[in-house]
Amino acid sequence: MRFSHQDAVWLTDPERPDGPAVRDESVASPGVQSPDGQWTALTQDMPKPELPESNLSEFERRHEERFRGDAFDWYPFRRDGQRFPLPDASEQALTEIFIAATEGSERPRQLTQLGLRPSNLRWRPDGNGLLFTADEAVLDELAYGRSDLFLLTFKGELTRLTNDGYTYSSAGFSPDGRWISYTRAFGTNMIIDRKLKHGGPRDLYVQPADGGEPLNLTEDWDLDPGSPMWAPDSQHIYFIAGIGGARHLFRVAPNDGGGVEQVTTGHRRINGLDIDKYFQRMTYTVGEFERPSDIYVADIDGGNEKRLTDIHADFFTEVEVATHPSEQILYKSYDGTPVEGFLLYPFGYDPQGRYPLIVVNHGGPHSASGYGFNFKNMLFAANGYFVFLPNFRSSTGYGDAFKWGTWGAWGTNDGEDVLSGIDHLIARYPIDREHVGTTGHSYGGILTNWLITRYPDRFEAAISGAGASNWTSNYALSDVARTKELEFLGPPWDPEAREIMIEQSAYLHSGGVQAATLFVHGEEDYRVPLEGSIQLYTSLKKQRVPTKLIIYEGMAHGIRGHWNNVHRMVNELRWWDTYMKSANTVPVSDGENH
Repeated sequence: MRFSHQDAVWLTDPERPDGPAVRDESVASPGVQSPDGQWTALTQDMPKPELPESNLSEFERRHEERFRGDAFDWYPFRRDGQRFPLPDASEQALTEIFIAATEGSERPRQLTQLGLRPSNLRWRPDGNGLLFTADEAVLDELAYGRSDLFLLTFKGELTRLTNDGYTYSSAGFSPDGRWISYTRAFGTNMIIDRKLKHGGPRDLYVQPADGGEPLNLTEDWDLDPGSPMWAPDSQHIYFIAGIGGARHLFRVAPNDGGGVEQVTTGHRRINGLDIDKYFQRMTYTVGEFERPSDIYVADIDGGNEKRLTDIHADFFTEVEVATHPSEQILYKSYDGTPVEGFLLYPFGYDPQGRYPLIVVNHGGPHSASGYGFNFKNMLFAANGYFVFLPNFRSSTGYGDAFKWGTWGAWGTNDGEDVLSGIDHLIARYPIDREHVGTTGHSYGGILTNWLITRYPDRFEAAISGAGASNWTSNYALSDVARTKELEFLGPPWDPEAREIMIEQSAYLHSGGVQAATLFVHGEEDYRVPLEGSIQLYTSLKKQRVPTKLIIYEGMAHGIRGHWNNVHRMVNELRWWDTYMKSANTVPVSDGENH
């Protein structure tokens, strides 16, 4: 018998219920069952071909075991579909579509020979075919990824439904079989080739399953739909979307043109949504600033909600969480643009007191801060700091114009949005304007680097996590060169793009930085490589600005591991206490490498 557990496929003998379960290593996904439950469609890794070692000298062959580095004579571009002539252990296997009886232990039967990586398999409601997405340029290392829609019948007939430069995802059939639904966004290469000044909208579409023109269901709705699910009667599609700092359930009716309806409401984020097959009850987790997530159930309209778990009860017997509620902050930026942010109060807040302020910039940049428990932010608040979470321009949940408001100009409008938020808070709350700090990770670190170099007199201290500071070097070292080609309008050798990169490289404008700055980075970060922190750290060190660099050994873009995170939080809190409080007595940990 075949079953899935923890994103893996396992085999067990139904005649031996106490016998061992064996993982099927050849299967790439747990698969999806046919409507009648008799069949499971899945993708499976194909074996990599044996390739001769065609360019090793006899000396290299004899002494290969002594060499522990990497040697490249030419970069393995495969635009013609040919593979690199040397075996590459890191190369991801191609996958094909297979089918297997749900009950039984027979090996799956192969349905396709596409030479691609098909994914997101969805059955036709009548069980006579599969809808899936695949990128035909998966072997072209000069092209950026894009998913198209394909339809496969069990007679081996393959129909490509899309090929227009857009990228398609979350595809599925309506239960009555009349419609195909999907989300559509601009493809990366489309944006780069046209030098667009935005990333375009993401919309929810339906089109007749038997052919016909697609219908945009969210054309007049300015948010990003995700995870669409059909109601059993095929009258509505339910989906999740961020709206400001919240995340909620919405629905739209393909047949009546009535527009998008919001189903759930409130100052909260709904995550992990699952709905029963009758679409009467749903379960989800709820994120709030003052409390970690628990599991809830409710009717499909959001009514009769009940919390099922109290997972963190023991935690709250040991830890006292700030009793002053967090606050939604609404203000206007320098040019009148409305901006939303959130403010955490210092523990033991006294309106007659005077408190330092830490500004936490989110990553992305196309994401958003919002309702949800964050241990580090609460730790800072517990130690006497206001903590401000601004959703500056480039944030999601506020419409496309806001989301793309920093295209070609990272740090400009969003930086001004942060400064306007700080001014708004200083005018209304007991904040010490001489003790304002800024921090963030990934894009939050990038924005932190920008803020301390462009507005040196505004910040007393800073902590930059995994931030870039030099875009020309970052382009060659990062594993996402496409980000720069998109939002900086090209590579460094393009004159317009080069001018943007130089203008927006914090390292090149770092003379005069005043903020005492701690840099935190993973040693093996290929998303935003370590050189970004090293360069700016070196600049500050040469200028005798208080600075420190902590490098986490073996860590990538995110700092993982319980003790690594404890070490990071302890050192960050000590940094704030050293440079943001009047009593400059708290020592900072020694040792740059951990």
